[in-house]
Amino acid sequence: MHPRLLLSLSLLLVLSNTEASSTLRCNSGLISVDDTVGEVLEKCGEPASRSDLGYKEVVDEYRQRSEVRVEEWVYGPRNGMYQFLRFEGNRLRNIDSKRN
Repeated sequence: MHPRLLLSLSLLLVLSNTEASSTLRCNSGLISVDDTVGEVLEKCGEPASRSDLGYKEVVDEYRQRSEVRVEEWVYGPRNGMYQFLRFEGNRLRNIDSKRN
């Protein structure tokens, strides 16, 4: 295989994995980082499990400090993959997938 082709394929694989971490297909909908809890529930339904991870201190644009609840939701397995969704406050902040 030509080195250029191999490099191009490797770069494409890395970029596709990066995109996958910010969106997730649920049923016929697509969820994205920064979606609300309600939007995720509407598109994906109830998760297989929910874990309360505690609270996180955040500082807003006016330098006001507050605490927001941090939760992790787990969906799956779907085709041997589990999806882990991390919420801070009412917003989806991270999507991670792991094979069982």
